[in-house]
Amino acid sequence: MIGKLKGKIDSLYEGYLIIDVGGVGYSVFASGKTLANLEASQACEILIETHVREDHIHLYGFTDLEEKSSFNILQSVKGVGTRMALGILSQMSPSEIQHALNTEDKTMFNNVSGVGKKLAERIITELKDKLISSQVPQNIGYQGMKINATSQDNMMAKDAVVALTNLGISKTEAHNRVATIITNDPDISINDLIRLALRN
Repeated sequence: MIGKLKGKIDSLYEGYLIIDVGGVGYSVFASGKTLANLEASQACEILIETHVREDHIHLYGFTDLEEKSSFNILQSVKGVGTRMALGILSQMSPSEIQHALNTEDKTMFNNVSGVGKKLAERIITELKDKLISSQVPQNIGYQGMKINATSQDNMMAKDAVVALTNLGISKTEAHNRVATIITNDPDISINDLIRLALRN
């Protein structure tokens, strides 16, 4: 199995690239976001997910482990294959996928070509308690709150969610409780936030 390719980008196409490794060209499928950050003749190191079938061997490439992990987790949902997973990752970063799952925002998935209402609901239902990304998108807070990703409020919210999930509360429920409390009392302390969330 191929797990990584290190070489030079020979050429880029819609949906895939060719990596020259010691004179051998490997065709690698990748998301639109990954391809947009690459250039022909550029030296590269691409993480590879190898899919072996009776009639083909396909290579899927990623620039970081988070995207590769998201690719595999998305495929655990019935109706999401390799092509659909790459389509989702072409439109949404792992952190945006995590935010959509945390807030159960079906619209974000519906914006991806080929993802209908039922599939969006299935993705959220089956993955809402899975960790896709530990990051929160810039300027997107909990339940629509506009919180800068580097702000003290957002860090406190993250810490509170981690504490609540460690105490047995589902991640989605923890996010919802924390979001409601911070919205009502932006100046609350971390200790009071956790205590109030547990009481709720």
